[in-house]
Amino acid sequence: MREDLRALLERLDFQPRGISHPPVRTVEEAHLHYAGLDGVHTKNAFLKDAKGVLVLVSVPADRRLDMKALPGLIGTKRLSFGSPELMRAVLDTEPGALGPLSLVADTRRQVRFAIESSLLEADAITCHPLDNTETWVIPRAVLTRLLADLGVEPVVFTLPAEG
Repeated sequence: MREDLRALLERLDFQPRGISHPPVRTVEEAHLHYAGLDGVHTKNAFLKDAKGVLVLVSVPADRRLDMKALPGLIGTKRLSFGSPELMRAVLDTEPGALGPLSLVADTRRQVRFAIESSLLEADAITCHPLDNTETWVIPRAVLTRLLADLGVEPVVFTLPAEG
């Protein structure tokens, strides 16, 4: 485990629980392994807007991310996916391992965190700990404390109902 993540867990007095699994790069691959974990599974994207604003977006894994509607929901300009190189440079995270815990590496606070409201209302979420061979369960109270500890004020948005 990375030292910055270990230090965060110690500050929060949190012992994570989760599972180890083969490397996964997509939600579909991950679901084969973590389907039995309690918590809402997440899908995460590293995005960049037309003005260069960087955003980590977390939504429930079973929801579609509408890239045309998203800027209006989170207060940005047109969004595109940030390059893997930029994600590595800013969040020290490899593709496939991105999640809210990646914010621990954003020591310069260059990345906005946008989270779909249902994830903050869930009892727990699941996410990778900067490593796509593990998935952890993060209770709501721990997520709230984690964001506060990192000085992250999330942009909370609600996806419109599907169908």
